[in-house]
Amino acid sequence: MDVKVLVTGGSGFLGINLIRHLLSKGISRIVSLDLEDFDYPERDRVESVKGDIRDREVVARCMKGVTWVVHTAAALPLYSEDAIMTTDVGGTRTLLEAAAASGTVARFVHISSTAVYGIPDHHPLLEDDTLDGVGPYGIAKIEAENVCLLFRQKGLCIPIIRPKSFIGPERLGVFALFYDWAKDGRHFPMIGSGRNRYQLLDVEDLCGAIWLTLTLDRSVVNDTFNIGAKVFTTMREDYQAVLDRAGFGKRILGFPARPLIWTLRLLEAFKLSPLYKWVYETACEDSFVSIEKAERVLGYAPKFSNKDALVRNYDWYLAHLAEFAKRSGISHRVPWKQGILRFFKVFF
Repeated sequence: MDVKVLVTGGSGFLGINLIRHLLSKGISRIVSLDLEDFDYPERDRVESVKGDIRDREVVARCMKGVTWVVHTAAALPLYSEDAIMTTDVGGTRTLLEAAAASGTVARFVHISSTAVYGIPDHHPLLEDDTLDGVGPYGIAKIEAENVCLLFRQKGLCIPIIRPKSFIGPERLGVFALFYDWAKDGRHFPMIGSGRNRYQLLDVEDLCGAIWLTLTLDRSVVNDTFNIGAKVFTTMREDYQAVLDRAGFGKRILGFPARPLIWTLRLLEAFKLSPLYKWVYETACEDSFVSIEKAERVLGYAPKFSNKDALVRNYDWYLAHLAEFAKRSGISHRVPWKQGILRFFKVFF
């Protein structure tokens, strides 16, 4: 297929999985734009640009001759509010301006988030439900979508994808905390009873959905779609699958939600815990979206259940443990520092 694709955030967890997906589809001209080095085995098959999506000159240079843009880059919730707003909103605007000016971009797929729904009062969530972001990240994701809608009105084809929390090869971040406890044979505490339903998503299924929005007819894809797993049970049951895989006979243990949430608020305030509000405030609540629209309109058919995705990610984590044992940070590509939570681990 004779197209050129720009992937923003190409060095990130979703970025590299998407690039591998595109390569498997025969796409040979791919540009990755990211603040981090593109240090994957595929580096000789990808044009890698180290730069900031807020830099107009860099963005304009990367946009030359591009047919499709997939915008995965974002400042995550652990970044400062200024970084989140300038990157997730300002950077999105800069990219769209360059795409509109290029004369070659036919599709601009924007990866948003179900964080735009905030803490909902009903389920499943639909694409036309009220948006109410929690914290700077959720607010920025809504504003970025609004920028996309403005450019859609100007004639650009801009599919917007709202994925649930997605996991798979290369995903660490908050999930590395859970996997670390599992591999060391520990019980794992859960905020609340764990009987709530919390939908996840395998990154392979997400990449499949992105491919559909790139290749189906423009009139079909120029819309907004929830993307998530089709099969999921309760958090307690889904996460137990990882502890069962670890083989130590350990269990998911539920604890009263309110005291734990207040404790985590205090620990976060003193920078003693890596968990941020969106994680611990929603962990005990139902959180799932309807994927009916994506199934009906795009033909989206996810292959992985919550359990499948969690166990697949855990197996990858174990296989690559030595590679990132000494790395940490605030992106999804590295394990987050556990802080004081590592102290609590000894009691489980």
